[in-house]
Amino acid sequence: HISNGMYGLFLVEPEGGLAAVDREYYVMESEFFTSEPEDGVAGFDIQKGLDEHPTYVVFNGKENGLLGKNALKAKVGETVRIYFGNIGPNGISSFHIIGEIFDKVYPEGGIGSSTSTNIQTTLVPSAGATIVEFKVDVPGTYALVDHSIYRVAKGALGHLVVEGEENLQVARQGK
Repeated sequence: HISNGMYGLFLVEPEGGLAAVDREYYVMESEFFTSEPEDGVAGFDIQKGLDEHPTYVVFNGKENGLLGKNALKAKVGETVRIYFGNIGPNGISSFHIIGEIFDKVYPEGGIGSSTSTNIQTTLVPSAGATIVEFKVDVPGTYALVDHSIYRVAKGALGHLVVEGEENLQVARQGK
């Protein structure tokens, strides 16, 4: 079922909930192992699964799942929380947002345990999860990636589009 896209992410909040943030998103990474398409349909390829060579590694179940009209959105000054799951079924994810630092990471999604701060990339095991929080300081389009970087070519790419005023004390665009 996992290799065919049957998965999800559950959140069990502590009593009283988590601290409020401006935006919350759920993002899932998954691998698909497909045969060559016949009549427009690509079936499951067990050998690719056994060899651990996914045809696709994607966010939210499909190519471009977090691009274009599906991109995540925020405004300068907002705090964003992402509940990130990696269903695998084989690969470990190196979750990263290019141009951003995670102010807080709940390793393995452990609410109530210790958190890490100022992290740029966090490991998420297959069938695991994490929670990241960060404040966006400058506008732009930030790339969500699995920093096992060649997975980007297989679809592990998304965007967080941040709108608002430039903050030249934080970042300047080169010209």
